[in-house]
Amino acid sequence: MSENISIKTLNGYGTTLAAVINLPEGFDASKTYPAIVVSHPGGGVKEQAAGLYAGKLAEHGFVTVAYDASFQGASTGEPRQLENPHIRTEDVSAVVDHLTTLDYVDSGRIGAMGICAGAGYTANAAINDPRIKAVGTVSLVNIGQMFRNGWTNDVADADAAPLLAMGAEARTTDVQGKDNPFPLAPMREEDAPNEELRQAWEYYHTPRCEHPNAPGFMTARSLSQIITYDAFHKAEAFLTQPLLVVAGSEAGSKWMSDDLFARAASKDKSFHVVEGSNHMELYDGEKEVAEAVSKLGPFFADKL
Repeated sequence: MSENISIKTLNGYGTTLAAVINLPEGFDASKTYPAIVVSHPGGGVKEQAAGLYAGKLAEHGFVTVAYDASFQGASTGEPRQLENPHIRTEDVSAVVDHLTTLDYVDSGRIGAMGICAGAGYTANAAINDPRIKAVGTVSLVNIGQMFRNGWTNDVADADAAPLLAMGAEARTTDVQGKDNPFPLAPMREEDAPNEELRQAWEYYHTPRCEHPNAPGFMTARSLSQIITYDAFHKAEAFLTQPLLVVAGSEAGSKWMSDDLFARAASKDKSFHVVEGSNHMELYDGEKEVAEAVSKLGPFFADKL
C-alpha cells in the first residue's frame, strides 16, 4: 500500500517535498515499524529507481519513503532543477523529521539508503544526523568528487576550476534572466563517451525509464556548490552507523564506493559487489536490483 504525501521542510528555503510513503503488507497502524528513507539519483525523481527500491524494501516489512528533492520533480522551490548538495542532504533529514511524527514509525529504528548521488547525500546526512541508524548505498556517487575528478577518477581537483568559473558565470547570467541548463547525464545518445553513460542517456531519455519530471539536467549555477562539496566530509569521525555498500563490478563509479567504505568510521560495514553489473544496471535491471535488495533487506532488518 502506498500513498502520496507532502513533507514541509525547515531548510530555510521553505520547500515542500512531494513523496510517496509505502506501508508493508498487513500494516497495522496500532503497531510500530522500522522505516527507511530512499533518495533518488541526481536528475532523477521518486517514480524511477528510488521508488523501485522503496517499494521492494516495503515488501521486507519496512515503512519506506521515496521523495523528490527540493527544487525538483513535484517538490517546490525555485529555481527549478537546482542541485544544491547541501539542501539535498538536508532533504534526507527532513524526511526523517517527518517519520518521527508518525505514531506507527519507531523513531529509534530509522535507516536511509540512496542510489547514485542520492547515496552520497544519504552518507552525508548520516554523518550529520545520528537519528539515521543504518546506511545503505547503491551505485554510490559523491557528486563533488564526480564533477571534480571525472567519472573514472582521472581528473585532478585543480583541473575542475573551469567548472567553478562556469557556475559563477551562470549566477551572473541567471539574474539577467538567462536559462543555464547543465546536463547530469548525456542529453543525446551521441554525447555519451562510453556504453555505461550511453545507458544513462537511455534511462532518462527513452521509454526505459523516462519521466516528464526528470529532464536530465540541473542549473549550471549548481556547480558553485557542487565542485567544493564532499559528501564524505568527516566520515572518518562521524559515519559510525552500520553501513552496507553495493556497487557493480563493472561500474566506472565504483571508486567512490571504495572511498566511502575506506573512510567510514563504522566498525560494522560491508561491501557487496554485484558481479558483471555496471552503474546503471543497478537502477532498474531486474536481476541486479533483486540481488541488491536481497542484501539491503536483511541488512536493514538486522540493524534497525
